[in-house]
Amino acid sequence: MEVLQAAGWESVHWSAVGDIRAADDVIMSWARENGFIVFTHDLDFGILLALTRAESPSVIQVRTQDVFPQALADIVIQVLREHQSTLEGGALVTVDEDKTRVRVLPFR
Repeated sequence: MEVLQAAGWESVHWSAVGDIRAADDVIMSWARENGFIVFTHDLDFGILLALTRAESPSVIQVRTQDVFPQALADIVIQVLREHQSTLEGGALVTVDEDKTRVRVLPFR
């Protein structure tokens, strides 16, 4: 989170604003209502977007083994900058070590 904030991106960990046992749809609703992007390693958020045909919030889904900030900082900041307008409009961005995949919401 500090890495994102240092790069100029507002970020908050869910545990600072909600119950850590909250269901994924609760987290998604909060992100939508507060204008945040969900950043996760969990595939369930992408599945939830597909099942609900939601237009928001955007989700950045990291598919790497090393999920520590030091390992992800550069690529995540690059994704945020490169796809900012798409993320503002609603998207699922999947990031792995080799590539980034962007799917605009809602899924058709």
